Amino acid sequence: MPKNKGIKSILIIGSGPIVIGQACEFDYSGSQAAKVLKNEGYKVILVNSNPATIMTDPELADATYIEPLTFDFLKKIIEIEKPDALLPTLGGQTALNLAIQLHEKKVLEKNNVLMLGASAESIEIAENRWKFKESMEKVGIKTLNANYVGTLVEGIEVASKMEYPLMLRPSYILGGGGTGIVKDETELIQKLKEAFKASPTQEVLIEESVYGWKEYELEVMRDSDGNGVIVCGIENFDPMGIHTGDSITVAPIQTLSDKEYQSMRNEALLCLDTIGIATGGSNVLAIAGKNSGHLVASVLTAAPDTFQHPYFIDCRAVPWVVNPDLPDIHRGLNIQNHLLNMRIYCLACITLCKIETDDSFLF
Repeated sequence: MPKNKGIKSILIIGSGPIVIGQACEFDYSGSQAAKVLKNEGYKVILVNSNPATIMTDPELADATYIEPLTFDFLKKIIEIEKPDALLPTLGGQTALNLAIQLHEKKVLEKNNVLMLGASAESIEIAENRWKFKESMEKVGIKTLNANYVGTLVEGIEVASKMEYPLMLRPSYILGGGGTGIVKDETELIQKLKEAFKASPTQEVLIEESVYGWKEYELEVMRDSDGNGVIVCGIENFDPMGIHTGDSITVAPIQTLSDKEYQSMRNEALLCLDTIGIATGGSNVLAIAGKNSGHLVASVLTAAPDTFQHPYFIDCRAVPWVVNPDLPDIHRGLNIQNHLLNMRIYCLACITLCKIETDDSFLF
C-alpha cells in the first residue's frame, strides 16, 4: 500500500524537558522522524518547549516552534500552520496527553487534522489503566487484581478487601508521579492523597503488589492491517521494585523457555491488536510471579514507544547489530505504510552475559 498522498504537512509534538521517565530518547526519535518525513517529501512542523534538543535545530523541520507544550499553544499553532496530520507518538506522555486534549476539545476535527500512529481511542485504552484492564480481560489476557477509585473513602474501602502491600497507580501520569507501594492503611491514606494530586483525571488504580516479581519487555512493531513483528525481547536483571534506571536489562531474554516466550509473544501481539495501536513501535511489559500459575501473569502496559539505534535505550551495554533502516521503518509506519511493503532484515543480537540462576533468583 503506498503512503497516504492526501497528507502534505505533519505536526510533531516533542516531549519538552528531559525528566525521569521521559528522557533523551524522545529527542532522538523526534529528530529522526523529522528527517524521515522530510525525505518523504512532507512539510514538517515541530513544536517543543526545550530548545536544548537536536530536534529543534532549524534545519530539521520546515517550521519550528519553541513554545510551552500546552493545549492553548498547540491550538494556536494548528490554526496558523493548518497541518494535515498530527504525530503524537514520539513525544512521550506529554505529547499523548496533549493529543487527547486536542481530540476531546474538537480542535483536530475542526481543523481537519488526522492523528497518525495511534488513534485517540487507542491512546485512551493504553493510558487509562481500568479500560486497559477491561480490554485485556475480554480477550483472555491475565491482569492483576485491582480496582479503580475516585475518592479517599473509596480507596480505604477497596483496600480493606485486599491484602497489603498494595500498589497505587494514578492514570495519565508522567514519569511515575504519584505511584507507590503502601504497606498499611496509614501509608495508604497519605500516598493516596498524593496519587490523586498526580492524576489529571483524579483516578487511581489500587492493585496487588508485584514487588519481587520478574519483569520482561517486548519491543513490538505493528501496522494498521494487524501485521506484527517482535523486534526483541528484554529481561530485567533485577526484580520488580528496583527501577530499571538503577539496574540493567539484558537482551535477548535468558530465563524463559521457548514455550513461555511464545506465550508472551502471542499475548503481546493480541494486546496491540485489541488496543488498535498501529504506531510502528510499542513497548509491552510483562511480569511473572512464582505463584501465578502462568508465567505471563500480567501485561502491564502497551504504550507507543520508539526504537533507539544503534542501542535500545533500556538495554544498557547491550549492542545490537540491526538493520540501519529500522528507525525509518518505525517512522514510515506512522505515515500509513505497511510492514509487508518494507524491507525488514533479521536482527542479530550480541549477548554480553549469560545469566546462570536458580529459582531463588527468578522470584
